[in-house]
This record gives sequence, structure tokens and C-alpha cells, in this order.
Amino acid sequence: MSSTVQPDELAEAARVAMDAARTAMRIVRSDPLGVVREKAHAADLVTDVDQAVEREVRALVASRLPGHTLVGEEFGGVAADGPTWYCDPVDGTTNLVAGLPWTAFSLALAVGTTPLVGVVADAWRDEVVLAVTGQGVTLNGRPVPEVRPTHRARLTGGVLLTEWAAHRPWPGMAQLLTALADRACTARVMGSGTLALSHVAAGRGTGAIISEFHPEDHLAAAFACAEAGLAVRDESGAQQPFPDGGGILVCAPEAADELFAVWQEVLGSGR
Repeated sequence: MSSTVQPDELAEAARVAMDAARTAMRIVRSDPLGVVREKAHAADLVTDVDQAVEREVRALVASRLPGHTLVGEEFGGVAADGPTWYCDPVDGTTNLVAGLPWTAFSLALAVGTTPLVGVVADAWRDEVVLAVTGQGVTLNGRPVPEVRPTHRARLTGGVLLTEWAAHRPWPGMAQLLTALADRACTARVMGSGTLALSHVAAGRGTGAIISEFHPEDHLAAAFACAEAGLAVRDESGAQQPFPDGGGILVCAPEAADELFAVWQEVLGSGR
């Protein structure tokens, strides 16, 4: 299959992404959690809501875009050579179970490692970030440059979002927090890597660092950052919203070199 999709297929994919986001927000806000189960360990949780969202999204993609593949957080799947969707029905399930309103729905379409569509939905803020290749980013239908404030040119005085590696600090995380504090840059760890990235796309905060990239969790938000004109770097420093391993950094371009240097230093100290 072609490494790209045709314009009409891309337009339909964007519509599917928005419909999926609305479906996910409805289910998260209205459906009972049901039985809360453990996956890999006691801090790795899944609910009936997670599974219900992914089932609905799988059915939506299958009915509207036959031939597309979906890889999901809950029911798995294998990426195909052609159009492949990556879905995390609830990023931040631990927050959902705890009653903390900081969770997100993430859905991205890519061919190979080239993202084409990404949507992040925050049911609690009633916000949807949508990115379409070559068309920029919207927040609830408004172009992001119209709603994004001016980013700081330095880390000092700013806010950096990061996340745990599951429920533990990642190697170098303690050193990162210290390095940021030394620069009077405040760190936030709030429980959703998807939202950590997507809020930077919307102009909130200076940047974000995620220690281990997973496309189901992070591709939609990382792609939105790239389409919004932000620095989106893998551990080598390459501009890459779909790294093939390691972590990912997003940042306002003016402060990206400073943050990348800090990241490289703490990665070295944590290994």
C-alpha cells in the first residue's frame, strides 16, 4: 500500500478521529468504571471504561475505514505496512480510578513512522486537540496559534511536565527535577503523559519530557506538538514525533536547546 493516503481518505480519517474523541469523552464521563483489574502489577490498572472506549473506536475505524489497522493499549494488535491507528482509550487510568480529573483519550494515524492524524481528548476540560498533516493543530476547532500564549525563551520561570515510568521514577528523573529547580523551573508530574505533551502543543508550559515513548500513548500528542511548530526530539536530538525507542522531548523552540542539554546530562547520570 502507498506510504501516504489520498486527500479524501485523510479527510475521512480526521472526521473519524473527531468522532472517536467525542465517543471516548461520552463514555468516560457517563459509564461506570465497573470492575477494576490489575494488569502487569498492582499499580497498572484497567477498567470497563478503558475497554469500552477501545471497542467503540475499533468498531468505528473498521466501519468507516476498512483496510486500516488498529493497535490498542487494551486489546493489542500489530502495525501494518499501510495505515495504522494507535489508540490509548484512557491515558491515566490510575487517576480515573482515584477520581482525579486528569485523563486523556489518544488516537493517531500513521503510515510507517509518518504520522498523519492525531487527536487528544480531555473529557474533564471538554477539550479536543486535533492535528492533521499539513493543516496544523486546532483546539476545540480554533487554530492553536490563536489560543497559544507566547512561550518563554528560557527554562527559568517556566514549567516542565514529565511523568513516572509506570509508578516509579525513571533513571535520571531525580537529577532532572534538581536541574530544573536550580534553574527556577517548576516541574509537574500529574499522571498522563498524553496530556503532558498535548498541553505543551496548546501553549501551556515550556516543555515536556517522557522517558519512554509508546505510540499508543504518545504519538497523537507528539504529532500535535510537531504540527504546532514545537521542537519534538528523540534522545539523539533528531526532530522526530515517532521515535523508534527511548524517550521524547517537546519544547518551545526558543528553549529547546537548553532543555535538550539538561535532558542529555541527566540521562547520562541515570545510566
